[in-house]
Amino acid sequence: MSWSVGYDSNWNRDIGYGVPAWCDHPGCQTEIHRGLSYVCGDEIRGGERGCGLYFCPEHSSMPNQLCTRCSPKKPKKPFCAKPDHPDWIRHKLTDESWSEWRAQHADEVAKMEEAIK
Repeated sequence: MSWSVGYDSNWNRDIGYGVPAWCDHPGCQTEIHRGLSYVCGDEIRGGERGCGLYFCPEHSSMPNQLCTRCSPKKPKKPFCAKPDHPDWIRHKLTDESWSEWRAQHADEVAKMEEAIK
């Protein structure tokens, strides 16, 4: 099974190593992807200990790959998820493989087009 592109219904966004993204830590603009190698908790949706957001190595701890809010014994409210990366938005808006999705989600397409203006 490929984890290139999937969907996380918890955070309502596309995930997978094929999805370019920014680190979800506030103020960080490091470009990563939303694959398992960057997810807080080292499992899809964060597993039992993580929040399921995506962080660059500077903002996650090893060995469990937890963000600074999930790494203490007392988890805190998670960070806010960042919006989609413009490269991902452009891909979804133009690639033929997403044409059926675009036809079925006109409202979301309009919001995405507005986001990259």
